Amino acid sequence: MDLLAFDLDGTLLNQGQRLSDYTCDTLERLKAAGIAYTVATGRTHFAAKPCIAGHDFPLWQIFKNGVEWWNPSSQTYRHRNFLTPELISQTLLSFEMHEITPFVFCLDENGAHKVYHPALKGRLSDHIANELGSHDQLSLHPIEELDPNAVITNISALGRPELIERIVIDSREHKHITAYSGGGIYNKDAYWLDIHHSDACKGSSLMELKEEIGAQRIIAFGDGDNDLTMFAMADEAYATDNALEHIKKAAGNVIGHHDEDGVARYLRERYSL
Repeated sequence: MDLLAFDLDGTLLNQGQRLSDYTCDTLERLKAAGIAYTVATGRTHFAAKPCIAGHDFPLWQIFKNGVEWWNPSSQTYRHRNFLTPELISQTLLSFEMHEITPFVFCLDENGAHKVYHPALKGRLSDHIANELGSHDQLSLHPIEELDPNAVITNISALGRPELIERIVIDSREHKHITAYSGGGIYNKDAYWLDIHHSDACKGSSLMELKEEIGAQRIIAFGDGDNDLTMFAMADEAYATDNALEHIKKAAGNVIGHHDEDGVARYLRERYSL
């Protein structure tokens, strides 16, 4: 049995950050054919929900590059590899220096999701705060209220490419932290940044899920740096045509553009859907 793993932005989602009707229909055909598949994304569960609302992915779904899993059947989370305020203290100083607003995602003892942030700096930070504030299962709080013993899943941000890259470079000085960035898909001036514990990645999460469901092979689809770990562990790896050249080389196989249903068209041909 194969396990198919799909990145979202730049891969399975179209330019409107949604699953197209054609892709949704293809996924339904995959399900009917008994082929195992899931999503593996850097997005949080809350950020991904409206994007994949057109289809019910049946298996464990992998978010935050492996830090957060969601089971749609049991409506339960599984979390791995937390950060602490001490581990991110220097990273937060980097955000302040480069005038980018960090959003620190935490879990309470009772499982509640909370996000802490300093004063908002610019329209991109406003956009994130407005989006997060729309979720009734998540609450926003001033960074000053962050508990010294807080359980941190990840840090997210949006900003200009050159500023985001400086924070990524700064983060390399801290061995317990991994930072991924990318962008230009929906807005060329808006790059995303995701920071989490270095022990978490898409690749190891997919290997765990593969063993759990008894799959023999992993087939991965992606377009960004945070997909490289699953490309490395996959039996087959496919990059979308919109991916950067080093991602295409790492994949070894290139399929159609994300905004032209590249993944779905490949799946229909491969599995005669």
